[in-house]
Order: sequence, then structure tokens, then C-alpha cells
Amino acid sequence: MTRFFFFILIVCVSIVSCKGPEARKPVQSSSGSFIKESAERNKKLYEEEKVAIKNIMDTDTENTYFASDGGFWYYYNTKQDSIESHKPKFGDVITFTYDVKRLNGAEVLSSEENGLQNYKVDQSNQDLISGLRDGLKLMKVGETITFFFPSYKAYGYYGITDKLDTNVPVQSKVTLKSIEQTQEN
Repeated sequence: MTRFFFFILIVCVSIVSCKGPEARKPVQSSSGSFIKESAERNKKLYEEEKVAIKNIMDTDTENTYFASDGGFWYYYNTKQDSIESHKPKFGDVITFTYDVKRLNGAEVLSSEENGLQNYKVDQSNQDLISGLRDGLKLMKVGETITFFFPSYKAYGYYGITDKLDTNVPVQSKVTLKSIEQTQEN
């Protein structure tokens, strides 16, 4: 009988001691409030930049402004009305010049500093701001367009070292020189 009692005791102790692994508690917990605050701050910043750009458009009676689907505004300095010319497509190699100015017109980067740019549309790792990549797709050869980019479409949080602070909207005058179609198109 003692053997039976001893056997039952070992089985009971084994069952009780087999407890699942206990999860460790996190050292630091994140509530997600930083992300929410950042999103709210960015929305407010965008609205302020949009108002500043709209004020420029309202006071400029010489140009006709267009709003892009990409979240920026532009006007034509030189427009090509030719039906034969086309806009850049995925994989095309384009050549262009551009400058970067503050909204008040103060020059940040001249077209001479930037030089003649070659860019393979949507395939190049070239360091172009997203607004410029989107804006180039709206152009035809020979056109010059002035774009107004809110900071999130321009240099955003990074800015340009010693030239442009963070979160600054810019304007950019772009001239499309050539489009070389690839076999993909």
C-alpha cells in the first residue's frame, strides 16, 4: 500500500509542478501616443503649408495654377500644346534641369548647382524628392513648370544641410529637356 501511496504522490506532484512557461513582462510599454501625436503634428503642419501656398496662388494673378493628384500645385511657365509630344512613362530616361527656392523666392539650389539631370522614371535610385518624381510625369519635352511642394513632398524632416531647415515647403522651376523611350514602352 505504501508503494501505491508513494506512486500517487509522485504523480500528483508531477502534475502540479508542470506549469506552462510564464511570459515575461515588458521592460517598457508603448502606448502608441507618440505616433498619434506625430500624425496630428504633421496634419497641422500640412494645413499651415497649404495655406501659405494658397496665399501665394491667390496673390499671383499672372499664372493659372493647377492642383495635382500628388498633393502639390503648379503652373506652366512654358507649355507644349503639341499632340505629338508625350509625357514620361515608367522606364523612360529623361533629361531635365531644376532649381529649388523657398516660397518667398529665396534661392536654395540653383539649376547651375544641380546641373543637367538624367533620370530613369520610377526605376532610378537617384536622390530626387518625391514631388519632383511625380511632377516630371506631368511634363512634355520643352515645357517649364514651377511646382509648389509642401514639405512632405520636398525635403521633409531632413532638409538640406546648411541650406534648408526641416519641414520647409519649397518651389521648384523644372525644364524637361528630353525623353528617351525605352523598349519597355
